[in-house]
Amino acid sequence: MYQAYFNNKFTNSLVYYVSLLLLLLISPFLFIWELITTLRSCFHPIENMSGKVVLITGASSGLGELMAYEYAKRGACLAIVAIKEPDSRLEKVAERARELGSPDVLFIFADVSKVDECRMFVDDTIKRFGRLDHLVCNAGIANLYSVNIDITKFAPVMNICHVPCKKHNHSKQLLSWVIYEHMQDINFWGSLYTTHFAMPHVMRSSGKIVVNASCAGILNPPKGGFYNTSKAALISFYESLRFEVSPRVTIVILTLGFIETNIITAKYLGKGVGVALRKDFNSLLPTMGAEPCAIAIVDGVCKGATSITEPRFVKVLFLVKFLFPELHQFYLSKFYRSKSKKNKKG
Repeated sequence: MYQAYFNNKFTNSLVYYVSLLLLLLISPFLFIWELITTLRSCFHPIENMSGKVVLITGASSGLGELMAYEYAKRGACLAIVAIKEPDSRLEKVAERARELGSPDVLFIFADVSKVDECRMFVDDTIKRFGRLDHLVCNAGIANLYSVNIDITKFAPVMNICHVPCKKHNHSKQLLSWVIYEHMQDINFWGSLYTTHFAMPHVMRSSGKIVVNASCAGILNPPKGGFYNTSKAALISFYESLRFEVSPRVTIVILTLGFIETNIITAKYLGKGVGVALRKDFNSLLPTMGAEPCAIAIVDGVCKGATSITEPRFVKVLFLVKFLFPELHQFYLSKFYRSKSKKNKKG
């Protein structure tokens, strides 16, 4: 019936602009609705976490560590997971969480990119506590990539073997795909593996699954190709999953902007892979403190939020991206070029 409208170039455009005009006309009401929702959340009953069990991956530093502390202050039992590294602080995080009020903390060294290890630490959590109320999929890695850099330079730093291939003769395309898969293993599959094994237990407790995606999965900033892709995949998967498990399980998707953790520092991003920065991102871009962000996340999760964006202004950028894509491309390119020049001068 409506096919003729969309097959014709004029009517197809007309439908778009009429729809856009209608959206602009009702936007004041949408703004009021958003404001009312925000005000209502201030008075929403907060979930009592005392004695409940929270499993957090990527908990040895950054937001994972700080979220563990926030849950500990609320009296939750914790299972915290991180990959075993020489400088890992996971045991110290566990000690600090106990000091802050957690009745019991289990720390486990595991690699979320390995399906058997994900099964293991979920099983260990259930053996220790007998239940699971909140799963926080926080583990992730990030690097900046550029088409101007030889892709083969990424392999050793990302712990990827140089894959022999007679047909492609160690082609750059092949290694690019292997690196892409490595990031997907941690950022994407690491969350999915954990969710798969934790789901029966979270369903039993009518609990929550929190996934740390990123605004990069929506806004697609330059130099973030592989990282943006992994986060976009997370958003897409968990948005779909929420309809399958709701209302028994609440899915909470975090679309965070630049938060002041080690992941946005020049030291972290300059470990011999991808684009090196002379300065930390917090000197180039507007950022939010990690502790206020962790507080906002745990507070939002306990108040029943299903999506959390911090800093809040990033939501405006989402709106611009989808309604005015040309404007989004314009300011992103201008902003990126100006910051690149400052970075080079620095």
